[in-house]
Amino acid sequence: MMKQALAFNWKNYLFFALLLSFFVSILLTANTNLFWNASALGVLMIICWVFELIPIYVTALFPLIFAIPLKLISPFDLASSYGNSNIFLFFGGFILALALEKWKVHEQIARTIIQILGNSVERILLGFTVSTFLLSMWISNTATALIMLPMAIAVIHALPRREQKQKFPLLLVLTIAYSSSIGGMATLVGSPPNTQMAALLDKNFQTAISFWDWFKIGFPISLGIAIFMYIFFLVLLGKERKEKHHFEIKREVWNRDQIKVLGVFGIVILGWIFRVPITEYSGFKYGDEGIALLGAIVLFLLPSQHEKKPLLEWNDTEKLPWGILLLFGGGLALATIFENNGVMQAINQVLANYSGFSILSILFIVVFIGIFVTEIMSNLALVTIMVPLVGNFSNTLGLPPEYLSIPVTLAASCAFMLPVGTPPNAIVFSSGLIKIHEMARIGFIINIFAILFITFFYFIVKVV
Repeated sequence: MMKQALAFNWKNYLFFALLLSFFVSILLTANTNLFWNASALGVLMIICWVFELIPIYVTALFPLIFAIPLKLISPFDLASSYGNSNIFLFFGGFILALALEKWKVHEQIARTIIQILGNSVERILLGFTVSTFLLSMWISNTATALIMLPMAIAVIHALPRREQKQKFPLLLVLTIAYSSSIGGMATLVGSPPNTQMAALLDKNFQTAISFWDWFKIGFPISLGIAIFMYIFFLVLLGKERKEKHHFEIKREVWNRDQIKVLGVFGIVILGWIFRVPITEYSGFKYGDEGIALLGAIVLFLLPSQHEKKPLLEWNDTEKLPWGILLLFGGGLALATIFENNGVMQAINQVLANYSGFSILSILFIVVFIGIFVTEIMSNLALVTIMVPLVGNFSNTLGLPPEYLSIPVTLAASCAFMLPVGTPPNAIVFSSGLIKIHEMARIGFIINIFAILFITFFYFIVKVV
């Protein structure tokens, strides 16, 4: 029992030791060295994020507690960090996704795609790849995996018992995990790291990344990785891909509420895509967050056909991952603290020693680090830590800050090897249909392809 207690509490011991060291370091300088104070707070938060000593959302509250007393940030900058426009963009996206889930629009879309594409092994695999990819572009990776996994398991259980031990079931559940992460790379609202990067660039470097700015890079890269994954899985299937199975996937008629939700969602997407030309020609200025929030408000006003209530009620928002919004704010506040108190400049001087490397080499190293670090670390925490560093390094190289920030953010979504790397991996692993060594072996190949594809595609688009 003692060993179990020690094993269970080591994170608590480390956290309190870190907290004590933090206070001692502040007292030693009599709270007069702002660079030291900022560094101490940064080390405390980063270690808590990396090892998840406490919930990562709780760590994000530290700037609210310590930054003002330590004179590290002004009240205005602190408030603007937790109230950044990109946080409201993601908040609006959360509400839109909530409506899709509440009215089961996502299930209708998935069933339709799977039915259209057919019932051979390779077509079933394609159907799940496409539907999971498309859903994950708009709703959270975790929600997408939770939605699609039961459908995949139903398909597997419909197989003859001898065929349930073949490669197809293994690759089908991996398709759910990987496509959930890959699809989230395609849009700015597809995954929290994407929005966090945009918020960091906007706040620290006054560089705006619109929905379209991200989409024209993120979508082709995510599509390329998804296509490689599908072809790779067909190769792994071998002779099995010629087999055909007949499954009854029940199709339901679209009701009016589902059509209303889909219509609002479609208008919001069009607003995001065409925001720049609309603002240029009409003179009516608005941001991506305004479009998302307007769509969310409409959902609270449109009446439901089946119930004498609106499509969404405020009680429905209890399901929203509010902690992620706090994490955005904490990351932005820490980045501002580093920038205002000389920490970022000091790190940038260290990185400047590597400025003699070729642009392609630096891009490769950044993507390589991002992909393999995200296997053991929260992708949102990784982006929060890395984007301010690589953004400053980009400036040192004479490049815009987004040059290295976008690829490292894309890399942060490429955790394909371990169940702990990302929630979709953990969800699929919990099904009991896959072993760690199988996920690691297959995921490693996709990791290598992702490193090369992100590096060379981005280099060609941005440089050549």
